[in-house]
Amino acid sequence: MFEGIVQDLIDELGRLPGIGPKSAQRIAFHLVQADAADVTRLVEVLSEVKAKIRFCRECGNVAEADLCRMCGDYRRDRSAICVVEEPKDVSAIERTREFRGLYHVLGGAISPMDGVGPGDLRIRELMARLADGSVTEVIIATDPNIAGEATATYLSRTLLPLGLRVTRLASGLPVGGDLEYADEVTLGRAFEGRRTVHA
Repeated sequence: MFEGIVQDLIDELGRLPGIGPKSAQRIAFHLVQADAADVTRLVEVLSEVKAKIRFCRECGNVAEADLCRMCGDYRRDRSAICVVEEPKDVSAIERTREFRGLYHVLGGAISPMDGVGPGDLRIRELMARLADGSVTEVIIATDPNIAGEATATYLSRTLLPLGLRVTRLASGLPVGGDLEYADEVTLGRAFEGRRTVHA
């Protein structure tokens, strides 16, 4: 434990996702020792983010305007929507440069243990986007964990009666992984998603 404001800084940093007590302490002491101009710049950026960033009225992604960059780009394929849990997932998919459609950010995943049900997610907004019939495929790209699977199952059951093509991202063995370290679910998925080898 440290005194006063230093401990307050460590406590606040420790509340950030993925930052444990040791990391919070390291970051706090880095900030204490950093040049005042660097810390001021960080404070200004944080303030600007809170003042300017909002959520896209169409898809729920982070945006600086009413629409995010993807929803505002009319060159994108508007017949396909990729459903993700969080804005960070949009960024991950965009880095692949494989998908040129639109996105829909749910704002989480179904997790009864955490008190999150379908009504807590942006599923009604997704259904409203599908109402005009212009979307022909919905790609479910939720995380391959229990909450993500529950969400994918719920979405599939909700969307299939609409006559849409509903697909789920393949999952399985990571490139560079070893079979002996893969769990049963991952290996099972790899078998389900196997492809024919062509000469």
